Amino acid sequence: MEPAAYGLRESATFDRATIHAIQRAAETGVYDIRGWGAKRKLPHFDDLLLLGASMSRYPLEGYRERCDTDVVLGTRHAKHPLRLATPVTIAGMSFGALSAQAKEALGRGASEVGTSTTTGDGGMTPEERGHSKHLVYQYLPSRYGMNPDDLRKADAIEVVLGQGAKPGGGGMLLGQKITERVAGMRTLPVGIDQRSACRHPDWTGPDDLAIKILELREITDWEKPIYVKVGATRTYYDVKLAVHAGADVVVVDGMQGGTAATQDVFIEHVGIPTLAALPQAVRALQELGVHREVQLIVSGGIRGGADMAKALALGADAVAIGTAALIALGDNHPRYDAEYRQLGSAAGYFDDYQDGRDPAGISTQDEELAARLDPVEAGRRLANYLRVMTMEAQTLARACGKAHLLHLEPEDLVALTIESAAMARVPLAGTNWIPGEGL
Repeated sequence: MEPAAYGLRESATFDRATIHAIQRAAETGVYDIRGWGAKRKLPHFDDLLLLGASMSRYPLEGYRERCDTDVVLGTRHAKHPLRLATPVTIAGMSFGALSAQAKEALGRGASEVGTSTTTGDGGMTPEERGHSKHLVYQYLPSRYGMNPDDLRKADAIEVVLGQGAKPGGGGMLLGQKITERVAGMRTLPVGIDQRSACRHPDWTGPDDLAIKILELREITDWEKPIYVKVGATRTYYDVKLAVHAGADVVVVDGMQGGTAATQDVFIEHVGIPTLAALPQAVRALQELGVHREVQLIVSGGIRGGADMAKALALGADAVAIGTAALIALGDNHPRYDAEYRQLGSAAGYFDDYQDGRDPAGISTQDEELAARLDPVEAGRRLANYLRVMTMEAQTLARACGKAHLLHLEPEDLVALTIESAAMARVPLAGTNWIPGEGL
């Protein structure tokens, strides 16, 4: 018989998952570490709808009328801004967290559709640089693998101040993933757990960031766009400070953004949703008079063309994907379900990126597992996915009468819930009411 048949009732506060977590902590004395991003239900782009054209506006005709997708990033100061064919990019994911084959596949897939990929913590691998048409080099508090030569080899530099899954926290890489090659690139002992710093060692505030950005420009002869990435928390102020420090591009990563490894309590309880952060970032740029001059990339839970179109309508210039890109490569594929179950997980649930036992060969440094991933085929899968995302966004933009993805605007959106209307600052569907405005 089911427990309900006995009149038993599960506590909303102390449900079985919570009880299990308390019992596990009591038995082990160790906090839970995992990858991926927040799994709790949060306001997201699904809570917004696009207003297609009919009488008051005219839609564009199918595939016969153009809807352009190109975007230029880094026009503020850089001599050579990035010119991308589509406004969806690959977020930073490190070699160490991912296998060399996965990093190569990301470069191949992004290059095939004319967009950029990003190094992540841990430095630049020859495989990634060799197969990436546009490569953004992440400059993190750890400084792992950082050297002026690689900065000059990159097409842009992203100064990382925070990440959506763990704003205010540093990265983690467990010892089983620190092979001789990973250790050599990061100047670490082999097989020993690594925890990165949560802040850069040579500055304590935005004035120091301005000095660092100037140093990076001088090292690269003012050629490379300089991004500043923040985890979404006090987004309005962080974006303003990044602009004042001299950033060409600001990247805002919401709490649905993934990570290779951090504390579960961090992932689920720190930061704000992407939907709440994006309008704050746009407002900051508008008040400074630099919206579109300083480009805005948003990341954190972007899954398809609808999410991309809605983010662009809210004012972003581009989006970045991480978890979705790994799934496109083959992560969580049903063909590995039996092996996922041996690890105590299942296809569609696997988030133990930190353990390095990924059967798909993506989030691992095990040579036998990594060899399962064919970077050519995986890159082709990623390219297909990026094309579909772009075509989906074009389809939606045409339906709204737009000849370019960046012509989408907040007026093209309505919200389904009071919460999403307040966060996105668009009207509740069927009304002219934006919660918090006009009071």
